[in-house]
Amino acid sequence: MATKVGYKIQLHQGVTQQDFLDLPALLRGDLPRYQQVLSLDPYKTRKVPSHSLKGALAGYRALEILWNGIAYRLVYRIYDAPAPRRVLVLSFAEHDPAYERAIARK
Repeated sequence: MATKVGYKIQLHQGVTQQDFLDLPALLRGDLPRYQQVLSLDPYKTRKVPSHSLKGALAGYRALEILWNGIAYRLVYRIYDAPAPRRVLVLSFAEHDPAYERAIARK
């Protein structure tokens, strides 16, 4: 039986260490889980809600992460071709800053 090849996770060149240091430590520790969810299927993100974006970020998607009563977003773009299939992460931050950073980095 053939196995489905997942998606390679890449960080946008504008994503810095400071982006992750700005996150609460426990949420930052969940980053590998979110990367795994995206690598398996960035369209159907299992138990992590996600949605397609509109406007300036049309063609991008966001994971909806509610942590400690605060809305966070992990904004990404999916590339199915050319191979290898990949997910480019543009930002991971609180709701509004995540979208602002993603727009600046696209």
